Amino acid sequence: MKLPASVDETVSWLAAGDYIAERSLATAVFLTLRMQRPLFLEGEAGVGKTEIARVLARVLGRRLVRLQCYEGLDVASAVYEWNYPRQMIRIRLAEMAGAVGAGDGSGGGDGDTPGGDTSGGNTSGASVEEDLFSGRFLIERPLLQALRSDDAGAPVLLIDELDRADEPFEAYLLEVLADFQITIPEIGTIAAGEPPIVVVTSNRTREIHDAIKRRCYYHWVDYPDAERELRILRVRAPGTPEALSREVVAFVQSLRDADLFKAPGVAETIDWAQALTQLDVLALSPDVVNDTLGSLLKYQDDIARIRGSEAARIIEQIKRELQASPAV
Repeated sequence: MKLPASVDETVSWLAAGDYIAERSLATAVFLTLRMQRPLFLEGEAGVGKTEIARVLARVLGRRLVRLQCYEGLDVASAVYEWNYPRQMIRIRLAEMAGAVGAGDGSGGGDGDTPGGDTSGGNTSGASVEEDLFSGRFLIERPLLQALRSDDAGAPVLLIDELDRADEPFEAYLLEVLADFQITIPEIGTIAAGEPPIVVVTSNRTREIHDAIKRRCYYHWVDYPDAERELRILRVRAPGTPEALSREVVAFVQSLRDADLFKAPGVAETIDWAQALTQLDVLALSPDVVNDTLGSLLKYQDDIARIRGSEAARIIEQIKRELQASPAV
């Protein structure tokens, strides 16, 4: 699929992938694709940062390569490592072939020798060592996989929750994003024929180094307003009755103004609406909210604060406001 030719087309293009984006985010996506720069998305958890990468891959028909970051992430997990067990088998087979060859005076095994080298090559030390560090013993991790294009084009590389990784990994990532190439001492430099489409996300649990952000197009993904969140709910939870959807969105919007440890994201709004639909709920009530708050809030202190009289107060308030306002 061709890349969008304008911001307006990008909005429609994302909507085709069931992503309702505000214009500023669509602009960031458009510029990222046109300028071939990584897109750095920062914001609270559950606001749709990761979903952008999934939508890009789905709409473009590209392969999605995901690197989930965590504390202690290293090159072996993110870039490549050698298949040590398979290398050991190769060494044992070479030793066996050498022993058989020495026993029958042939000076070396071949592919027809029982227990010989299954690769069909000679068993000299130099040959075995060269074979051990060839591509067939290399395990490619996400960053290296992302340098490999296929018939559909360069993949979409999602570097998810970079703020969870350690700072030394950031320094390594900076080198990769600079040239889209990786050097493996035993093989050489592997460069991308076509740069991947890169989406980097952060929940801002810590600050990411400015050098990374300078390499990227930066965009802060905020909570949606009520109108856009209702549109998102219509797309992502289409089985939810319209009246209930409006109440769900109004309730969640009210919670985001409360002093909670973790305000609910869009993902929680969708989960809650789907849970209520499964329970055949047509309208919010204090009992329904009290019983299902676990779909919406993920900390017991937050649940305890909202459950009971506060939930009843919010429901009464939003119902009054919805009655006084026209449908969105």
